[in-house]
Amino acid sequence: MIKSFIVDTTCSNMRLDRLLKNKLGKIPQSLIEKSLRSGKIKLNNKKVKSSIKVSANDKIELFNFNFKDTIIQKKIKFKPSDEIIKANEDLIIDNNDDFIVLNKRSGISVQGGTKSKKNLIDIFAKSEIFSGTKPYSVHRLDKETSGVFIIAKNRETAQLLTSLFRLRKVHKTYLAICHGELDKFSGEWNDDLLRYDNDKKIIEKAKTVYKVIDKNSNSSLVEMKPITGRKHQLRKQLFKIGHSIYGDQKYRSSISVKGINKNLMLHSYQIKFMIKNKKYTYRALLPDYFTKLLKTKRLNFSNLR
Repeated sequence: MIKSFIVDTTCSNMRLDRLLKNKLGKIPQSLIEKSLRSGKIKLNNKKVKSSIKVSANDKIELFNFNFKDTIIQKKIKFKPSDEIIKANEDLIIDNNDDFIVLNKRSGISVQGGTKSKKNLIDIFAKSEIFSGTKPYSVHRLDKETSGVFIIAKNRETAQLLTSLFRLRKVHKTYLAICHGELDKFSGEWNDDLLRYDNDKKIIEKAKTVYKVIDKNSNSSLVEMKPITGRKHQLRKQLFKIGHSIYGDQKYRSSISVKGINKNLMLHSYQIKFMIKNKKYTYRALLPDYFTKLLKTKRLNFSNLR
């Protein structure tokens, strides 16, 4: 189905994305970008960028584009069963007046979105633990990554913790099992990591302090303390030096294609921070699949501190 309209003189010299929002309502920028790239939206029968300025009498065509369906789908929230709520409550490490800390499972998102439905915020919103309030997400943890995760119970604590993360006053330690033998036992990775914001390339500085806990010719167990907090930072940095993480479907080298692990072997092991002169330290037990692979690869993890 094709819908089209002609640009009138009042919209001349307007950016295409702004015009589309005026015509179609509160449409997400990401959906506009995606539709332009795929050719679902064309200007004068051509693929163009969202930043292009339109002229009077230009023709805009929309191919099989149903914005209402997209909005309805996005508004649907995940409704967890009692069993799912209980299963995630059982993962809680600490529950105090201001926040909870849990050992997040691999495979569950922190927040809902267009690509993920099942998520921790919607689950705990239905938990008795948050009766009379609501859960606040204060930091990120990839869907595939397991380990320590914090959810605030009130706005004040959420703002405080978010600020601590932003100011790099929260110290995080990750563990990963990666392919091959790292050359050095410790050091720093300082990289320029590339990411895309729609079609725009962005280079970001990334710094991580690392230490090899154990290694052999086949695999390495690495402790990592990220100084910066870039998206997929640790996964990208290990991939960049040719030692991708077991189970990483996105950043993997040719050596990791065979025998792909179901789970990403990246675990948020420890988190440290201070609030009102009180120190907090939390550790999350390693998942069973993680310890199993350590044994299979004959990596010693008894000296973890």
